[in-house]
Amino acid sequence: MGMTQVIDMAATGRNITRLREKAGLSVKKLQDVFGFRTPQAIYKWQHGAALPSIDNMVILASALSVTIDDIIIVNDIQLELCA
Repeated sequence: MGMTQVIDMAATGRNITRLREKAGLSVKKLQDVFGFRTPQAIYKWQHGAALPSIDNMVILASALSVTIDDIIIVNDIQLELCA
């Protein structure tokens, strides 16, 4: 058995919302930063239904003035290894 880390999508989504609000950015402003036609992707990120691509994660971190590690929430999980 071993431990590994996985991204907690729901907690990461809540964190994206918190960091966006802390940065004083509206969803519309963030949508404009990314050049998205609609805000749906940002809402999916905030609700934990999807994660930004690596490229978008870099842009998001820059827009929020944080690091990628500040955005992503990880949890330790126990791995059951089969013999």
